[in-house]
Formats: sequence, structure tokens, C-alpha cells
Amino acid sequence: MAVIKPISVVKRFNRQGSSSLLALTSAALALPGLIIPSAQAEPDIDEGPFDLAQDNSIFSSVEGGRFGFQYGRYQEGGGNLNAFRPQANTVRADTLHAFGEIDLTDRLTFRGNFIQDTWSGATSISTAPAALTRFNPNAETGASAFTNLRGGVVNFNTETGQGLALIPGTDKTILTNQVVHMMAVASPETRKQGDFGLTHEWDDSTLEFGGGISQERDFDSMYFRLRGTADFNQKLTTLTWGVNYANNAITVQRYPFRLNSAAVDLVTLSNPDFPDWSPTVNTTRNDYSINLGVNQVLDKDSIFTAQFIYTNNSGYQSDPYKEAVFVVPLDTPGQAWSYDRYDKRPNERNQFTWALGYSRYFDKVNGALKLNYNFFHDTWEIDAHTFGASWAQSLGHGWTLTPNIRYYSQSAASFYKPFFIGSQTPISLAQALNNQSTLPTPQFFSSDYRLSAFGTLSGGLTVNKEFSRGIDIGANFEYFDHANALTLGGGGSGSFGDFHYYVASAFMNVNLSSAFNSISSGGKHAHQDHNNHGEHTLAPAGVLFSHMMDTPGQFMVGLRYFYNHQGGDTIHGTQPVDNTAIINNACNGSQGFTCQMKATYMNMAMEMLDIMYAPTSWLNLMVMPMFMDMHMDMPDMPGAPQAVQGQTMIMSNGPKKMSTGGVADTRLVALVKLFDSPFDITSSAPRHHFHIGLGVSAPTGDSGLRSPTQETDPNSPFFGKPLFKEYDMQLGSGTWDFIPSLTYTGVLDRWSWGGQLNGTVRTQRNSSGYALGDIFQATAWGGYNVLHWLSFTLRGLYTTEGKIRGQFKQTLPAIGTMPSDWPQNYGSRTWDVGFGVNAVVPSGKLQGNRFGVEWLQPTYNDVNGYQLEQKGELIAWWNYTF
Repeated sequence: MAVIKPISVVKRFNRQGSSSLLALTSAALALPGLIIPSAQAEPDIDEGPFDLAQDNSIFSSVEGGRFGFQYGRYQEGGGNLNAFRPQANTVRADTLHAFGEIDLTDRLTFRGNFIQDTWSGATSISTAPAALTRFNPNAETGASAFTNLRGGVVNFNTETGQGLALIPGTDKTILTNQVVHMMAVASPETRKQGDFGLTHEWDDSTLEFGGGISQERDFDSMYFRLRGTADFNQKLTTLTWGVNYANNAITVQRYPFRLNSAAVDLVTLSNPDFPDWSPTVNTTRNDYSINLGVNQVLDKDSIFTAQFIYTNNSGYQSDPYKEAVFVVPLDTPGQAWSYDRYDKRPNERNQFTWALGYSRYFDKVNGALKLNYNFFHDTWEIDAHTFGASWAQSLGHGWTLTPNIRYYSQSAASFYKPFFIGSQTPISLAQALNNQSTLPTPQFFSSDYRLSAFGTLSGGLTVNKEFSRGIDIGANFEYFDHANALTLGGGGSGSFGDFHYYVASAFMNVNLSSAFNSISSGGKHAHQDHNNHGEHTLAPAGVLFSHMMDTPGQFMVGLRYFYNHQGGDTIHGTQPVDNTAIINNACNGSQGFTCQMKATYMNMAMEMLDIMYAPTSWLNLMVMPMFMDMHMDMPDMPGAPQAVQGQTMIMSNGPKKMSTGGVADTRLVALVKLFDSPFDITSSAPRHHFHIGLGVSAPTGDSGLRSPTQETDPNSPFFGKPLFKEYDMQLGSGTWDFIPSLTYTGVLDRWSWGGQLNGTVRTQRNSSGYALGDIFQATAWGGYNVLHWLSFTLRGLYTTEGKIRGQFKQTLPAIGTMPSDWPQNYGSRTWDVGFGVNAVVPSGKLQGNRFGVEWLQPTYNDVNGYQLEQKGELIAWWNYTF
């Protein structure tokens, strides 16, 4: 847990002008890339809000407020690969973080955060001796295991830990005591979190109330916090305190166990004899946390911090997806019986963290050193130590370079083992088969490697640059080596759990006070352009590239949100069709292919950053990164032929849902002014403006995402390989695309209007074998200002999208597909009507902030092939020009 930089200390230095200590110790304490992670091993389902609730050091208050964005990438790799474990750790997470802070009054500050992250990849579901595993790329499991457990009878000695393991791809066996990870691939999963805080400041104290909501597919959390500070000793000593509470709902649909023996395959569903094996988990967990700290200014160049945090977790603590492997000897020499159980941990956990930090500024070299140490202990008998050091070095001209190093080590939980010997007392095969519910297990157990003993050593570097107008841009990279050999004092769990990972991020912060001052000092013309021309020409929220800045040196930063919903009927052309037509015709029926499933809904959410700079009055440059997540429900259709193993791909048991998420394509655009009527506030003539947009869409989004579903047709060249996800579930086009546009806007008194032509031209096919269809759009709108800061808009939009050229580099089976698997079911001609509202803050501390929302309602939809009906799209945006 990072040591908190108290709000009052940062504000005090700002107001007293101690710039040298503030600039570098704040950098050392508060840069996003330097936050020390919590010294605790949490399960996957705990995306816990307490990291944000307890540690807000990157949101330390700045006079006047600020806002910013941060993108992060977490990527695992490596692992102890061998014949029994062919798949490396490939867990990946993409995170988008937008935050803002504004002083509502001299004493009252509001803070808000939005976080979205998407996790995907291959991770361990359990560990076991190699003799208890088999390489099975076609395993029918909930997460498509690459290495699957061999239940039932095994050749294994429970006393020596050795057993006969079959070498994959051969008929040879070897005697080994090797332990391996069972790897599984999971579909991408997106978490969204919204957070707020309201802080009141007195002369010698502050008080904040905050909270938020975190939601993902199987874990929802609602949390609150109350925290404050008190200054003493002429504000050289600051006491900090906080109380946090979170209520967590865990709803998991997991996959039932299969009990395998040499001749028996028993499928356990909701059998009352196996309560811990239920495929459904629907429960709760409550988290409480208290923290106390002190920040002491030792002299003009150094600060000491200390903090204590107590956390109580009560309720469901297990990871519902992890499994533990058990073995008991059989009465036949050399044989044993193996069986699985889902992870089971105590329902109570008390955690204690002590954190110490020291920061010192060195005037001669204009740099700052930060040292920290954390000690963590919990009632699961995990002890963890974190040592960290960083150096923030000013390079002049606004540049700061901050290298850091850290070391983390933890001991194992008392109930952790890589696998378990249920008993050394032999049993008969009949007892094993007929008494599954009474096979021996301890009260608590887990083989989750995150609860094992291990060490992590990392090093990183942060580079940031402060520009004029209060802009701070930076990037961070940190590499981690997670290994048994790095455990403090030795005694780790084994090298089978070794792997490495890295964290990379890029961030931008804007100091509102500096930005506002730069606007205020821009002269009369800057105010006129910003408050008169700009507020009357706000286009609807869904129109991109709609306006230009005409003051050289201006910046604009914005966030745009899109939500698109498809649902209801499947249509062919313009008419709804029934299931029979879909089954027989939608999946290349003329070639004898039939559909098994159809989508009942598809939701797409996208966040787009708008970053614009005006180097001249006639040229604006834009960068528009995008972050996307999509969800689809695709049940079997009544009457459809069912897929069977050996004939087609195998779908997992349970509800058939699909999701993807992560970084989408990035747009790079130049807007060039063609004509602009001279601005005259006294004129009653309309003002006209034309500009052209020339840009490209860079293929930063993945166009080759694959599903956990695997092809099992032995005649297919893609036998045993995961299939591509549907074309419309990919995150990008995979190609460099040309995106031209021509925009006209006009304004007269309270009226505004405009029109735009734009397109997307695909230049080639991507590496997955296809090219999305070209797009052409024509839109026109009108707006009316009911108040000088509030306007309503109405627009029409025509869109035509061409067919997909080519197809995925794979062979689809005759049964088991759905319409969106086939490229002929893409492309359309649509008409939409948009209803919007825009608002501009004309004065005060929020001056220059612009907001808008628009709803696009489909009125006509003519599709190629068979497609799910469009239901509508919501667009919301905010931007700020300075």
C-alpha cells in the first residue's frame, strides 16, 4: 500500500510557494507509475475498491483542481514450460483511467474517477504432479484447458510424490515428481468503476466523504469511505485517518466437475451430496478498513511518513474458478485415486499493514529520493515485505526522470499446497467410485499460486514533461520477475510458479488553475472566440471532427462515450426472419452449412479521448485513442442441429456468452480550415465555416482475437486451435485506414446548423485474412440556443457500409456457427435520427467546460445477409479548451 501524500500538505506547499520540495517530492510520491502495490495476495474476483479508496496519492489536491487520463497495460509472460505445460502465462490487462478534481469553493473540492479495465489470457487454474495431468488441446472444460486433469486412477506414489507421466504425443511414460500448472484461457472480462469524493478544508484539517461502484461480470462492489487530516506543530505534522466499507456481491456461473475413471464418466451438476461443487456461486463479502497515519516535515527538504492499515474481510473469500487436486492411495500397489475440489478458504480474514516512507530533496542536484518499506500480516499466516526506492531527477525545461526499484516477498498461506495428499490410508476402487462426497479433504485448502511463498523483484522508469498551460505528460515502464528463488529466507513453492510481467502506462494531467490563467491572459479575442463563437456552434455529440480552434497554441482535451445496442429480431434485408430461415440460410446455407446459435443481443461501449492542438490558426492536429468492450449473448436456437465432438467445434457448457475488450484503433487527423467568415459580434449576417479533415486510423486494436472454443474436426487444418471470435467482436480493423471528412457549420443569432461528409477507406486486408467494408456517412443538423449556454440539436444521418472482403484464415464447421461468423452477413444501409442537447459553462471556475449528449434512433435498416436489428446508440461527450 502506497504511503498517502496528505491533501493538506500538498496544498500547504502550493500556497506557500515551496516549489523545489513540492515539485520533486510530489513527483516521487505521487507519479502514477510509482504507486507501491498492496502487500497481499488477493483472488481474481477481488478487484477491490480499497486500492482507490485508501490510496489516492495520484489525486493529491492541486489548487484550482485538475483533470487527466491514464492508460495502462499489464502483460504476463514466461513460465516454466515443458512437455506437460506447453502454454505460457499470457494474462493481459488494458486499463483506462479518467479523473478530475475541481474546487467548488475555496474550501470545498469535488473529485471524480472513472476506471475501466479488461482482463484476458491464459492463467493457471490449478497445479498438480505431471503424472496426474494429460496434454489435451481439445479438453471440453469451462475455460478450454491446455493441460487437463486426469481424474480417477493414476500411477502415483503418494509417499514419494513420484508417478508415471505420459509424454504428450508419444506412447512413452517417465517416472517423475515434476509439478506443473494446469493452464486455461478465459474470455476477456471488463470491469468498470466510478468513484467520487467531496472534501472540505478548514485551516488545520480536512474531511472527505467518498464512495463508488465497481462492476464486472461476476463481481459487483459498492463502497464508501470517510477520511480526514489534522495539522499540528505549525503545519509541520499532519495526522491522517480513514474508514472504508465495501459490500461485494459475487455471482459466478462456473462449470461442473467431471469425475473420470478408467471406465466411468460421472457428471456432477447440482448434486446435494456435493455442495461445494455447485456450478453456481451467489454470495457476498463485506470489507472494512481503518487506516491511521502521520506525515512529518523534518526540515525544508525532507518528509517522513508512517501509516497503519487494518482490513477485515468477512464472507466468501475463495476464488470460484480455482481448483485443488487431491490424491489418495488405492489398495492396488503403485496406483492412486485423484480427484478435484474447488478452492475453499476461510470466511474471515484480518489484514494488517505497516508502511514507512522517507523523502528528501537534494538542492545541489535538483533531485529527490524516496524510500519506503511495508510489512503485511494476515490471519491466513501470510507475511509480506515490500522495499522500494525511487529517485526523481529534474532535467530542466520541465523534464523529470524517475527510476525506481522494489522488492516484494511473501510467505505462504497456512492452507496452501500445490496439491494435496488426502490420506495415506489406502482405499479400494469401489470406495473411490461410490463415496465421492466422503473422500478426505481438509477444512480449508487452495492451490492458487498467489497464496504461495514467492518473491518479486522489479525495476522501472518514469519520464514526464511539464508544458505550458498546466499540461503534464508522461510514461512509465516497470518490469517484474516473479520467482520462487526470490522468496525472502527461501522456502518458496517451486519453480513451476515462476513467470515475469511488465506494467506500462502513459498519462496526461492538466492543472486547471494554470490552464484557466492561460485562457484569462489570452486577451479579448480569446474570450470572444471561446465564449461567443464556440458555444453557438456546438455540433451534436456524435459528430466527430466538427469544429476547429483558431488561436495558435490552444489545446483541447475531451472524452467521448458511445453505447450501441443491438437486439430483438434478426433481419434479412429489411424484414425480420424466423429461426428456421436463420438455421437453413444464414450460415452459408447454399453450401450445406447450418446455424446452431444466434445472437439475442450485442452491446458495445467505447470511450474515445479527443486530444487537439492548434499549431496555427488554420491547422488543428488530433489524436483520438479508443478503448472498447463488447458483450454478446448467443443461446442455441430451438430446432437447430447440435454440435458434437469430432464433427465440429465444442462450445462450453452453460450460458453461451462472449465478451471482448481493450484498446481499439487510434485515429490521427489533421483539420485544415478552408473558409471562415470574419468574426463580428455586431453583425447580423450568418457566419459560415468550412474545413477538411485528412486522417488515418492506426491498427492498434486487435483484429485476430480468438475464442476459448476450439475446433475439433480432425479433418480441419485448424484442428485443436481456438477459433476466431466473430468479426464484429474484434477490437480493430487490422488495417491502416484513410478517414477523410468535409465539414460545414453556420451560426446566426440563436440558430446553428451544419453538415458533414466523411468516410473510411480500407487500404488492404489484415493479417487475419479479411478487410472490413468501406464506410460512407452523410449527416446534417440544426440547433437552437434556448439559453446562451444551452442548446438543443436535431440531425439526420445516412450510413452505408460495404461487405467484408475475404474471411478469417480458418475453416468453419458445418454445424455450431452463427450468422456473425460469416462475412456475407456484414454491411448495411441505414438512416438514423439524432436528438441532442449541449451545454457550455460560460463563466466561473468551470468556464470552458462543454458537455453534450445525443440519442441516435434507427428509422431504416437494410442489411446484407442476416443481422441482428439495431436498437439505438447513445453518445455523451465532454471537452475543455485552454
